[in-house]
Amino acid sequence: MRLAFAPLGLLLLAGLFSPSILADTFRFTAIPDEDESRLVERFSKVADYLEEKLGVEVEYVPVKSYGAAVTAFRNDQVQLAWFGGLSGVQARRLVPDSQAIAQGVEDAAFKTYFIAHESTGLEAGDTLPDDIQDMTFTFGAKTSTSGRLMPDYYLRERFAEAPEKIFSRVGFSGDHSRTLALVEAGTYDIGALNYAVWDAAIRDGLVDTSKVHVIWETPTYPDYQWTLRGDADEHYGDGFSEQVRQALLDMDDPELLESFPRSGFIPADNSMYAPIEDVAESLGLLR
Repeated sequence: MRLAFAPLGLLLLAGLFSPSILADTFRFTAIPDEDESRLVERFSKVADYLEEKLGVEVEYVPVKSYGAAVTAFRNDQVQLAWFGGLSGVQARRLVPDSQAIAQGVEDAAFKTYFIAHESTGLEAGDTLPDDIQDMTFTFGAKTSTSGRLMPDYYLRERFAEAPEKIFSRVGFSGDHSRTLALVEAGTYDIGALNYAVWDAAIRDGLVDTSKVHVIWETPTYPDYQWTLRGDADEHYGDGFSEQVRQALLDMDDPELLESFPRSGFIPADNSMYAPIEDVAESLGLLR
């Protein structure tokens, strides 16, 4: 047995093998803001890309909810996650020294669209109209930044009341694609969703704009980001965190970027998400 390990030890001493090559599988997840089967197909290709770049086995771990993504990160079941603004803040609070390391080009100035079914008679405008009061409304997931946190904030700012006081019925669809489908079907009069999901659905011909349309878009705010556990270097070798960051920043394959969808990635840090944390605190969404 000693003989079997001797060559490997010599190679390590010679610096021919990075410690990260010998590490456990590196796992990442993404908040399920769209249909799970589509996410698995898309992010499996991202896993292949990261595996080639990092020199370790990489696995994408699908989760059922935003909360499950945060829990997996907290429990070290995944070491990297594609979070929304709020879920990233939650995760970093739970895992000391964890860092936001990259965001999409579009995430520095993200926004939410409020959409309405044609039967409401609502038109696009520069502010949310008074007429939305007493209609039905759906958010996305309960801890979605673009599907709940920020639309909740702007509704309170506009009407000085909680959404439950503004609308006759308030729901939570679970994800942006579902919000779009529910409003298009007329199940809810109005919904709030990630603008990028709407734009992608329009581009792919998945929306009947005779039935649903955008009535308002929010001011911009920081949103999605990659967050890495603070103990990554300890488990995968010195400098591994920087390798991960650089691999994300170097991602330029249009097919991979479409998984998000983003035009590319730029550096990020925790301080960028202070506005999200402040709003979440004000709404009582952080413990």
